[in-house]
Amino acid sequence: MTKIIMLGVGNGGPLELYNTCFVIQNEKGNFLVDTGGSIQIIKKLNEVNIDYKEIKNIFISHSHTDHILGLFWLFKKISRDVMHGNITEKINIYCNDVVYEAIKGVSKYVLPDKLMTAIYDIVDFKILEDGDKYNINGIDYTFFDIRAKGTKQYGFECILNNKKLAFLGDETLNPLLYDRFKNYDYVMHEAFCLDSEESIFNAYEKNHST
Repeated sequence: MTKIIMLGVGNGGPLELYNTCFVIQNEKGNFLVDTGGSIQIIKKLNEVNIDYKEIKNIFISHSHTDHILGLFWLFKKISRDVMHGNITEKINIYCNDVVYEAIKGVSKYVLPDKLMTAIYDIVDFKILEDGDKYNINGIDYTFFDIRAKGTKQYGFECILNNKKLAFLGDETLNPLLYDRFKNYDYVMHEAFCLDSEESIFNAYEKNHST
């Protein structure tokens, strides 16, 4: 049985919740989808009994702070484990080219060179193109460009427990993709607030839905 474990369901700057990210878990391992925006990613993993050292596959949908900054805290923890021989198996990070450049750019300013040397030794970056396919923990994933209005962003589709699932990131779905996903069993799609609250939170101007 494959499970989706939500680590956070908050928006870009929640105070009481954690940013939206989750783990797809089965008997073969844990696949982390986005990392949130702080060191709380470690706490959230601990709360659901997932050891960060056992995560070998990570997907970053796009380069906004609430999806990517938790990765640098994971890097800080992972790098020290690599240096002490506690992590030896390769870690795959799946992301588009914009995310990859953001990771490289931020890392050199916020983490010491010796830690990033350890990270580059253990991490295999899979730079995604639209339509790329990977088998992760026995599940076939197809990654795709969601045609975001803002920052370049990727989602994925797969079959979990014989059900078709699509993860569409955190922008409103581009109409060009409506037909592709309209008959899926599960569609993971953000909702910034209730429709009745749109005038308060201005979801639409942020390219978010209600």
